[in-house]
Amino acid sequence: MSADDERQPLLTPAIPSNRADYGIGENARDAMSKFVVNNVAGESGRKLPQYLAGLAASGGALAAGTFLGWTAPTDKPLTEQSEYGFPISDEQFSWIGSVSNLGAALMCFPIGYMMKMIGRKWSMLTMVLPLVLGWLLIIFAENVGMMMVGRFFLGVGGGAFCVAAPTYTAEIAQPSIRGTLGTFFQLMVTVGILFVYAVGSGVDVQVLSIICGVIPLAFGAIFFFMPESPYYFVEKGRYSEASSSLKWLRGAQYDEAAEIEDLKQADEKVKAEAIPMLVALRQKATIRALIISLGLMFFQQLSGINAVIFYNSSIFASANGGKEMSSASIIVGGIQVVATLVASVVVDKVGRRILLLVSDFMMAVSTILLAVYFQLKQDDPAKVDDLSWLAVLAVCLFIAMFSIGYGPVPWLMVGELFANNVKAFASPLAGVFNWLLAFLVTKIFTNLKDAMGEAGVFWLFSGVSLLGTVFVFVMVPETKGKSLSDIQRLLAGEKLSTEQASVEAREEERDQQVA
Repeated sequence: MSADDERQPLLTPAIPSNRADYGIGENARDAMSKFVVNNVAGESGRKLPQYLAGLAASGGALAAGTFLGWTAPTDKPLTEQSEYGFPISDEQFSWIGSVSNLGAALMCFPIGYMMKMIGRKWSMLTMVLPLVLGWLLIIFAENVGMMMVGRFFLGVGGGAFCVAAPTYTAEIAQPSIRGTLGTFFQLMVTVGILFVYAVGSGVDVQVLSIICGVIPLAFGAIFFFMPESPYYFVEKGRYSEASSSLKWLRGAQYDEAAEIEDLKQADEKVKAEAIPMLVALRQKATIRALIISLGLMFFQQLSGINAVIFYNSSIFASANGGKEMSSASIIVGGIQVVATLVASVVVDKVGRRILLLVSDFMMAVSTILLAVYFQLKQDDPAKVDDLSWLAVLAVCLFIAMFSIGYGPVPWLMVGELFANNVKAFASPLAGVFNWLLAFLVTKIFTNLKDAMGEAGVFWLFSGVSLLGTVFVFVMVPETKGKSLSDIQRLLAGEKLSTEQASVEAREEERDQQVA
């Protein structure tokens, strides 16, 4: 049951002879976005349409957020109050909560092929069907089996969006706003979670599920009017449609001819240099990108985020003398939204690496505070009579720090680290790994808590976060402001010239001023 995520796919090529031009397709698009100047207006294109399309695509994340957050307000009504008229044990509910992760993992590879066959836009619109079907099964559930199947279908739809939406936004965005648009997905996931927390506190489970079921339909109605990715049209040789797409995204006065020509050449180059997956995996840049991506996914999920999200009410209750705090989930959801919004603003200014370092270290501090609190409570409950605020503060700090770094940034970096020619299998692999870890953590958290105690579990999470901080420091490069081919050269062990870096910095600064 993952409450925080984002993902991406595409093709398969060869290593150029003397310079590492892997990923030339997307890099070329980035370069042309910087250099192509509108002959009429003297600008490199409008940014507002790109923001609109990115937000519309991230509407699928809002739908995903609702099913991710659904378990928190429905736990007690379903397990203790039997609101649906049939008994649901804690063990059964843990399966209801976690089985959606298996559906999401299952969809990570097929959605990549769907995007190549029918396009990014129609792949996302198609995912409205499993989402609506999933909510219908939950709304009219007559037994635990129907609920589990419904949650599985919700995972299928949500998991597909986690691959397709970031890919779409990366392909429509110009370099100066690529990072910001890349965080939209995570932001909308957190908005969806907060929405469910707030609405779920005032309505019964069935009404909540009906409201959630309307959201994917609203997404479909809005996203239907958005353009297809110009990159997809070029792949299919539909150049006039690619031109129309760029006109929509950059403005009617944008001179897209050079960018279209560049995309055509890049597509021809990628197809001519296509190589098998096993050969691609022997490239140094691909190996390092895979290690970094899987490492970030590992530390993201093993930090304990899903346990904190899924069980935040019980954590607040444990810290509050066993009394439920009705506002606990809403507080957590609000913090997620605000922190993710902050991340979307600063990620292209501060950089990916520094956000990851600060995020992971402060998550470790937060889980250490929780571990100390529950250790004191375990030794002598009287010691913590005046410290109930400590666990609440630690949870809030944990959520804020996760949402500002380790929530959105790993998925953003997956889109940046892999060359276009290996994204078709590498990015979905990262997605499958993430969802399976989310399933594992959510499913076994209760068992870990019973075996190790609350203090022991949070000591474990804090140790993982500290290791994650070391991993980022040693392994993760800064990708802010770098073109995608430069990132590939960096991963391959090449050094970028200072002159080249300063030229790119000036170009990006100019692009931002024009915007």
